[in-house]
Amino acid sequence: MQVQRKILQDHLTRGRFFGHLNYFLGLEITSFDDGFYLTQAKYTSNLLFQAGLTDHKIVDTPIELNARLTPSSGELLPDPTLYRQLVGSLVYLTVTRLDISYAVHQVSQFTSAPQSTHYAAVLRILRYLKGTLFRDLHFSAQSPLILRAYSNRNKKQFVVARSSIEAEYRALADTTSELFWLRWLLQDLGVSTSFATSIYCNNRSAIQITRNDVFHERTKHIEIDCHLVQHHLLQGSLQLIYVFSHDQLADIFTKSHLTGRFCDLVSKLQLVSHPPL
Repeated sequence: MQVQRKILQDHLTRGRFFGHLNYFLGLEITSFDDGFYLTQAKYTSNLLFQAGLTDHKIVDTPIELNARLTPSSGELLPDPTLYRQLVGSLVYLTVTRLDISYAVHQVSQFTSAPQSTHYAAVLRILRYLKGTLFRDLHFSAQSPLILRAYSNRNKKQFVVARSSIEAEYRALADTTSELFWLRWLLQDLGVSTSFATSIYCNNRSAIQITRNDVFHERTKHIEIDCHLVQHHLLQGSLQLIYVFSHDQLADIFTKSHLTGRFCDLVSKLQLVSHPPL
């Protein structure tokens, strides 16, 4: 490992500086006094052209409210190639377009045998993107390098929970695992992570369980590995903060919303409209 690291360092020191980064693998990066803006507008335009969307129809949200896609909800597409290409491109687009993550996750579940309703859902995502083409992910120059996370239960969890509290608790455990992997990554990049990392959760009961090391009748069946949350709390490297449901940013990744609520969540994710230069 030390030899590989030395080779990499030698390679980097011999490298040349070609100026500030402004385009990389479909990502457009612009720098202003207030921070960096990341967009994939050109990539999105090419995607719209590939899909043949030449009309002016746009929508306000990437997925219909309470939409439920199923494996047998329409006619089988005669050729699934275009569907798979579009979905694959949309998955990559979520790098900067966090607002389409939930909708893309839904349509990506049917790439093996896509049907007409699934393709219609893909077209809706594209029409939404057409109306929000120049929406950028903003990294503010005033934002401190502080890692924090929002935890929310998911119907696609690997283990079937017996209650909503257990589901929230398992979500906290999964979030903690991902969070500390990111802490270790930041340490390798030279970013200090000596302070406690915050996880925001909108379930008071799940938070109370993590702060009580006694196994009660209703919680003793939960596997020991879920209790790593307690471990990090005791170490002081983690803190849990209750957040009201209205401020639960993770909601945009787990369900569909009305236009007003959706736009509110989008603005809190630092996704801003930024016209082309």
